[in-house]
Amino acid sequence: MPEPRFSLPLPTADATPIFEHFRGSYGTELLTAAVAHFDLFQRLAEQPRLQAELGQSIGLEERAMQVLTTALRAMGVVAVDDWGRLKLTELGEHLVPGSPFDVSDYVGLAATSPGVLEMVERLKTNRPTGLDEGGDGAAFIYRQGIRSAMDQQALSEHFTMALAGRAKNVAPVLAERLDWTESNTLLDIGGGTGIYSIAILQRNPRIRATVLDRPEVLQIARRLADQAGVGDRMTFLAGDMFEDAMPTADVVLLSNILHDWDVPECERLIGRAAAALSPLGKLIIHDVLLDDDLGGPLPIALYSAALFTLTEGRAYSGAEYCRWLQAAGLTTASPLATAIHCHAIIGTQGLERNRMETALSF
Repeated sequence: MPEPRFSLPLPTADATPIFEHFRGSYGTELLTAAVAHFDLFQRLAEQPRLQAELGQSIGLEERAMQVLTTALRAMGVVAVDDWGRLKLTELGEHLVPGSPFDVSDYVGLAATSPGVLEMVERLKTNRPTGLDEGGDGAAFIYRQGIRSAMDQQALSEHFTMALAGRAKNVAPVLAERLDWTESNTLLDIGGGTGIYSIAILQRNPRIRATVLDRPEVLQIARRLADQAGVGDRMTFLAGDMFEDAMPTADVVLLSNILHDWDVPECERLIGRAAAALSPLGKLIIHDVLLDDDLGGPLPIALYSAALFTLTEGRAYSGAEYCRWLQAAGLTTASPLATAIHCHAIIGTQGLERNRMETALSF
């Protein structure tokens, strides 16, 4: 039997710094927007304010306001007081116009740069790039009623393979760190290239996987699965994860999916995924995590800004994911780190405690 042409070994170097440097520009855009377009620091200099109240005063909806304030808190220029109000830190006072050590005009030099202006527009509209009136549609998400690059073969392949670069670094670590010994079937919702399923199947010859995604994307997954030598154990199911029936599986995987969607869609998708579990099955949410107080860390806050501009979602915290899993009737375990800021949070059917949290050192 010939060797597979597509294999997923563990990475020999940690690629995390590359992604942190790549997303650094979002810090400039958010800070400049807060200083030069929303006058946020002057408003907080007058008095601390609840986040919802401050958002209303500057015209930002909840999701946009959360993305902005998470980043500012992670930068150390804004904090939360004992009454849950946003307040300036000593560092943040440097951004108040007219203050003794004011640097707001310096930051404001970037106020008209294209990236800042685009971020301001995203924050004001609370909509991703391409979905404004007259826009050309979303690039990275698909949902009934919106135009999506994922329905166009050439664009679908471009975006899907671009996103696969990170997955090739992370999927082998997820496959190594979890215990799959009692699992026979895997449902990979929104599985894209199928790289996470491929990594799991290459290490577990007993498991069969179903990848659910758009038909254009599944053409890529089928090709990679065949090249990896696991195509005979994978089923490719074209469908809409929000609407279409899902097969029952021992493990349901939502890897880097929920961060594309707002809270109601996340809750709905988790409920649908939980309903697809076999008795004592496991639902794995694999994603980046904000701190539970939504105050950082900065690399995830900036990734959240990237998600905000490109999708209908943002980054979420482990506490938020666990709350949604528990609402779906699942028992949760502590998050398990994989790679490039990702963690696995496992929800288990019934009262059976999840043994899949056992990790191999990496």
